Amino acid sequence: MSAKHPIITIIGSSGAGTTSVKRIFEQIFRREKITAAFIEGDAFHRYDRAAMKAKVAEEEKAGNPNFTHFHADANELETLESVFEEYGRRGSGKTRTYVHDEEEARQLDTPPGQFTPWREFEPSDLLFYEGLHGCVVTDKLDLCRHADLKIGVVPVINLEWIQKIHRDRATRNYSTEAVIDVILRRMPDYVRYIVPQFALTNINFQRVPIVDTSNPFIARWIPTPDESMLVIRFANPRGIDFPYLLSMIHDSFMSRPNSIVVPGNKLDLAMQLILTPLILQLIERKRRM
Repeated sequence: MSAKHPIITIIGSSGAGTTSVKRIFEQIFRREKITAAFIEGDAFHRYDRAAMKAKVAEEEKAGNPNFTHFHADANELETLESVFEEYGRRGSGKTRTYVHDEEEARQLDTPPGQFTPWREFEPSDLLFYEGLHGCVVTDKLDLCRHADLKIGVVPVINLEWIQKIHRDRATRNYSTEAVIDVILRRMPDYVRYIVPQFALTNINFQRVPIVDTSNPFIARWIPTPDESMLVIRFANPRGIDFPYLLSMIHDSFMSRPNSIVVPGNKLDLAMQLILTPLILQLIERKRRM
C-alpha cells in the first residue's frame, strides 16, 4: 500500500462483468477530475495466442489437461508485482495491451492474439488494475499487499457462465461447445487461483439472478439487471453509513451486518454511492502526503 501513490484493483473471472464495473470507475474519475493509469490483467499473460496454444498442447502431452490463463504460471505475475511496487514507491511503471480481436488490431496496429510494445504510464493520481490476478497470493508473491482498495466482481457461477458463453459466441465466434470446454479446463485453476482472492477484497459485488438459470448452457438470454439482485459484502463495515445507503437505494435491505442487498438495476447508483467517498479518501490522503 502507498498513501502517496494509491492502487485500486478490480478482480473477476472471465465473464464476471469487470469491464462494466471499470466503466463506472471511469465515470467517477471523470467527474472528480482524477487521472488514472490503467492496467488490464491480460497485458501480463506470459504467452501470446499462438505460444499459449503450443504451451497448452505441451502440458496436455505431459499429463496436465487443465493449463489455462487462470494459472499463475501462465502469467507474468512477478512483473505485475514489480509494477505495483514501483508505482507505490514512485508513481511510475509500464504496461502493454493484449489484442483480442480484429477491431482492437486496427486501433492498436498489432495483430490479434499478440501484445503491443510496453509503454510507460503517463503522470497519474492513482493506478487502476482490472483482471484475473490483482489480489493473488502465492508462496512466491503477494499482489494483495500492494493494493489500497480491492474490489471483487463475483456473479453466482451459473450467471458467470451464461455471460461468458454469450460474450464469446457474440464477440469471438466460439461455439457453445467450445466455451464449455474452456470452462471445464479452467475449473481447477479457477478454484485454486481466482476464488481465494475474494476473501481478501475490501468489497465484493455479487449479482444473483432471480430467474431460473439451472442449466446455463441452454440459456437463450442473459438475465437482465431487472431480473437480478446485487449482494454487496464489506470486509470491514466500520465507517460504512448503511442507513444512508438504505435511504438512497430504494428496495434495498441488510442481509447481514456487513452485507447490503440492492436491486440489480441499481448497480451504478450503489457503486457511485459506495465507491466515490472511498476513492476521494485515497486522493485526500495522497494530497496530505
